[in-house]
Amino acid sequence: MEANFAQRMQISTTWIETGNLARKPAGFLRFSGRLKEQKRLQVFVSAQFRPVRDENRHRLASFEVSCSYNNSRVSTLESESLQDLLDDEALILKNKSQEIEPYLNGRCIYLVGMMGSGKTTVGKILSQAIHYSFCDSDTLVEKDVGVTSVAEIFQIYGEHFFRDKETEALEKLSIEHRYVVSTGGGAVIQDENWTYMRKGISVWLDVPLEELAQRIAAVGTKTRPLLDSEPGDAYTKAFRRLSALFEQRYKAYENANARVSLENIAAKLGYKDVSNITPPMIAIEAIEQIGNIL
Repeated sequence: MEANFAQRMQISTTWIETGNLARKPAGFLRFSGRLKEQKRLQVFVSAQFRPVRDENRHRLASFEVSCSYNNSRVSTLESESLQDLLDDEALILKNKSQEIEPYLNGRCIYLVGMMGSGKTTVGKILSQAIHYSFCDSDTLVEKDVGVTSVAEIFQIYGEHFFRDKETEALEKLSIEHRYVVSTGGGAVIQDENWTYMRKGISVWLDVPLEELAQRIAAVGTKTRPLLDSEPGDAYTKAFRRLSALFEQRYKAYENANARVSLENIAAKLGYKDVSNITPPMIAIEAIEQIGNIL
């Protein structure tokens, strides 16, 4: 369907519940106040549908809708743009971040979670919201070793060497202030790392394994040294190895001060699929959970 940039669809005599107009999980249509006063509208809708994806591979749809009511055309309606939605999320982030900033006292925030859980993406959004700097511990290790990727470190020096360097990076960060830190997926398995992270606030991004496997399969496993040796198709080998790693790590993830569960966010928002949850939504939940422990 997405191969066709624009498609026409006609929906005749469609009932629209006006009580649902305020909800907008991915976009919504603007109706005039006169129409909203009606409890139920029977309309004829002609829509131009353009499926697209944003930079995070979330499916979006742009609509331009002509609406007829009582055999008369009342308006042409347009869906909210992605920027409009992000602006709304940015406002919520701003308001919530202002509530917790005075109580953070400059403490660093450490994001922990499985590979592919969005620690870097969410961390950057979160750091901007609370006026912190952002740091990726993997990037610190890469710069220290003088290579371009963690995969290269694994290949040349092995995992044990990388874990030692990761601990050194977290030790250096532990004396800093006002940083949001994205940690490596396996950072939690080293007790010494928790000694450093406990000087700040740790937040576990808890993403279902099926979603993690889909994300990783979509971009490939070449940059994931703990996954690339698995046999099978990209999704199967990602899911199999992630399941084994999670079994080893989940008790350590539970040491985090706060937990941000995508399944819980989906339940609150009425979503059936966690893939519809945007990084700003996750950042908003992270701020809420941090606020609960301050």
